[in-house]
Amino acid sequence: MMLRVILVAVFSALATAASAQVPSLEALLPAGDGAVTGRIIQLVALLTVLSLAPGLLIMVTSFTRFAVALSFLRSGLGLQSTPANLFLISLSLFMTFYVMAPTFDRAWQDGIRPLTENRITEAEAFTRVADPFREFMLTHVRPKDLQTFSDMAAASFPRTEGDSKIDLRVIIPAFMISELRRGFEIGFLIALPFLVIDMIVAMLVMSMGMMMMPPTVIALPFKILFFILIDGWNILISGLVRSYF
Repeated sequence: MMLRVILVAVFSALATAASAQVPSLEALLPAGDGAVTGRIIQLVALLTVLSLAPGLLIMVTSFTRFAVALSFLRSGLGLQSTPANLFLISLSLFMTFYVMAPTFDRAWQDGIRPLTENRITEAEAFTRVADPFREFMLTHVRPKDLQTFSDMAAASFPRTEGDSKIDLRVIIPAFMISELRRGFEIGFLIALPFLVIDMIVAMLVMSMGMMMMPPTVIALPFKILFFILIDGWNILISGLVRSYF
């Protein structure tokens, strides 16, 4: 009986100590003017934005054009896995950071940094962060694509009186379509010389009666040699980066 009383007392003391160490919900949430429910909604929204960060990077930056052009290069050379996808994606990312550096700097200085210092609200920070990306997209979007999405959104998203800014729901899809179109144009110019080499090699193989020899096997080293001799990587990368300046 005495042993049972001692065990109950010990477990009660441990439970009391553990409950004293567990912080309350208010302590876990950051301080703010809103209620606990409002802060929870803000945290959920923040986690959602972070999970969508890769998609946002593709939608509002120059990544799409770089990735499409490099994919066309690999297809034009006739290589299936060289360069590897990891290399192409990494190169596209670093080129994107190089091109978007002024935009990222403005977004950090005007929006994110004042928010971390509690000088502006979340809504004002979102507007300040979105403005540099809006200007970048408006600079490089094709007017026809922008007009198309503006016309389609005219009935669904009526603009507020006095609001001169174009809605992001209109700019982002128009910008993505423009980037895809530009990427395919560059891809056509990349693939055209390799197609000419394939045709010449196929004609030579057929004229020599080598019916069983795939022309692509013979054309591959010539395409690689041609790309190396013209310093293709330098020409392609510099041309892609300069297309934004």
